[in-house]
Amino acid sequence: MSIRCSVWSAALAATATTLLLSMPAHAEYAKPPAELLKVLTAPPPPMPSVDPTGKRLLLTTSQTYPSISRVARPYLKLAGLRLEPGNRSRHDTPGGYGIPACVADFTLVDIASGGQVRVPLPADACAGGALWSPDGRRFAFQNVVADSVQLWVGDAASGQVRQIPGARLNPMFGSTVQWLDGGNRLLVKLVPANQGPVPAGDDVYGPDVQESLGAKGESSTYETRDTLASAHDERLFAYYGQSQLAVVDAGSGAVRPVGAPQLYNGVNGAPDGVHVLTQTLRPPFSHAVTYQRFAYDVDVLDLATGRHARIASLPLAERVPVHGVPEGPRDFDWRATDPATLVWAEALDKGDWNVSVPQRDRLMLQSAPFTDPPREIARTTQRFAGFDWTVQPRRSFLNEYDENRHWRQTRIVDIDDPKQEARLLWDLSSDELYGDPGSFVYQRLANGAVVVREEDGKVFLRGQGSSPQGDRPFLDRLDLATLRSERLFRSAADAYDQFLGFTAEPGRYLTWHQSVIDPPNAWLRELGARDAAARDGEAQYAAEGRQLTRVADPTPEVRQIQKRLVTYKRADGIDLSFTLYTPPGYKEGQRLPAILYAYPADFANSAQAGQVSGSQQTFTRLAPYRLMLLAGYAIIDNASFPIVGDPKTAYDTYLEQLTADARAAVDKAVELGVVDRNRIGVTGHSHGGLMTANLIAHTDLFKAGVATSGSYNKTFTPFGFQNERRSVWQAQDVYLKASPYFHADRIKLPLLLVHGEDDANPGTEPFQSRKLYQAIRGNGGTTRLVMLPHEPHWYTALESNSQLVAEMLAWFDRYVKNAPAQAASTR
Repeated sequence: MSIRCSVWSAALAATATTLLLSMPAHAEYAKPPAELLKVLTAPPPPMPSVDPTGKRLLLTTSQTYPSISRVARPYLKLAGLRLEPGNRSRHDTPGGYGIPACVADFTLVDIASGGQVRVPLPADACAGGALWSPDGRRFAFQNVVADSVQLWVGDAASGQVRQIPGARLNPMFGSTVQWLDGGNRLLVKLVPANQGPVPAGDDVYGPDVQESLGAKGESSTYETRDTLASAHDERLFAYYGQSQLAVVDAGSGAVRPVGAPQLYNGVNGAPDGVHVLTQTLRPPFSHAVTYQRFAYDVDVLDLATGRHARIASLPLAERVPVHGVPEGPRDFDWRATDPATLVWAEALDKGDWNVSVPQRDRLMLQSAPFTDPPREIARTTQRFAGFDWTVQPRRSFLNEYDENRHWRQTRIVDIDDPKQEARLLWDLSSDELYGDPGSFVYQRLANGAVVVREEDGKVFLRGQGSSPQGDRPFLDRLDLATLRSERLFRSAADAYDQFLGFTAEPGRYLTWHQSVIDPPNAWLRELGARDAAARDGEAQYAAEGRQLTRVADPTPEVRQIQKRLVTYKRADGIDLSFTLYTPPGYKEGQRLPAILYAYPADFANSAQAGQVSGSQQTFTRLAPYRLMLLAGYAIIDNASFPIVGDPKTAYDTYLEQLTADARAAVDKAVELGVVDRNRIGVTGHSHGGLMTANLIAHTDLFKAGVATSGSYNKTFTPFGFQNERRSVWQAQDVYLKASPYFHADRIKLPLLLVHGEDDANPGTEPFQSRKLYQAIRGNGGTTRLVMLPHEPHWYTALESNSQLVAEMLAWFDRYVKNAPAQAASTR
């Protein structure tokens, strides 16, 4: 074995393992060896964004891991939101999986010349992502400081930025900042002036009382995160959630309040820049579900007069069918080609996919001044999934989705003439990868409205280009008259090249190019250009171009890692795949200790279950578990773990399919001559954590496991989990069989459990790991529990991720790499 592959000597590894595994409960954070820590803390590649005019590119580099001191800031849990009261910033992302990352750097790139300007961010900035103005002349961003969330506006030509004085933003419910007109004004949500003191709370609260009076109805586990628990919580929710709408002049910085402060949830400006769709929450506030299910009023606000027009008043929706939708109007949006016309959907099946009806939704339309009653414009056989508008007012794309079949359809419709027959454009499984036609390329109109980009009756499609050899992104042009597509660009087989956007110069576009050894960078290409060096069959797709940006490689030592796509079959014939990583210095023929990582996915049809996703040509970056490569492990990465079957009953065979998936992956890795069958570990996160615990309990394929933030007793998600639609009372055996907690007496192989103390992801609350640990310990198993303070579902702080890597390395070194030989299990 090479020096690099064995960089940690047996003595050093044993010492590190002994020290870590003997640490007392009050010990400080551990760190992995320096070589791993260096890669863990390396800056990520920037994220690109083309301005709406195609003249400039903005590169945004975000902080990888904040410090634990930032993650540990006090926050309030208010109806599914986490809010830092000191400055009213969000303590979680919209999905609730960690605090939002701070932007470390903005760089503007002139596409024509290649010139770059670094944006001078304020000192100690914690900026959010930038929002381009429709005319491309400006960009806006939020900046979090100790006592407020600020509004900043930047000039795209010079890169200079300035703060808007007096604008204290309230990002509690999102839709905080948006452009109006071409880019001269901003619509913002502010903290109300003179709001008064924070509502005081008693040291001792009264009981939290909830009541159900016999009405039957499911409520998804996924709607019960950080719910309100007292009258004081309700007062805090109302206080911090209240916003003042205002219009900001981007040139002068003048701020003009509009209307009175309200509990504005959604706010969406119309194409005319005058009307604003608002969703305003109203009491009583539920203690059973999160704010998304609270009662609310839908109004249209006239920014010129301050008057409201009521569109709908929706009740509290505590009982929504799992995988269903609330009754009444929903999914409001503006028609892009009208000044101020609303469209929305209403369920015809009580929002329940279990109900059999000829049509599930009807679509409604109403225009300013919103005095005439709304009119029905269409009905959908399955659930409405939104409109895609075009620049042609008489043409739009209507999308619908079948939850039961995992099926989607798109039709070309004229909503002004409902009698005109719709044309079917796409009709395919939503799990389909190889036959996926792609998604529309959009453009932003001068008024800010977003429409499908169209040229001479043709639209553009971008897609991942999945194939049995991996993803090869593409750009197509679809003729709307013939419904035939022409391929304009396809990534070369030895790279991963994604379409970014069109430039201001006709016929030119940008791609985001990377390979295993090349960091992601922007390339400028031309439609119709051909690469004469392309191999047979590729010349028609690969396009010549020139590199526009030159992002450096932050971790050159990682380039020595090799990876390859491996395909194989499950025992029942389903095609599977994984990516096999080998460590630096690996020599063919060596048998290595290995770690398998996977996340089970649900499929309605076996034809899609085995399709390959992802690419082996992407720039190699190392997630925490992949850092084990630098300690001499092979990684069996993203192994296919499909759970196949009718979504109504697929989990009847969950455990059997899980075992078959794992056995097929292990057998193939061993067959390749790379992996030592007697030294394999397994790891997974969330649903993958459940997978890991089950494989340790029910198979003899692995020496040890590391399960992070899993859910191990599914009876605590009684109204469904993943794609299991039945309740625990309808399918008790399924819930018990899928729960390793009830099989803890079988967990004799070493299992490390890691969990964030503040995990609010419904179903994976921290007690899940605590209870499984207690069950294994009580049954005499080998286990270790690591609870990471202040961490949500995904671990955010540098210290927490350092601890995770150190724990994982010590565990796998002790029980996999250096494990003593054991007799084969009889299981």
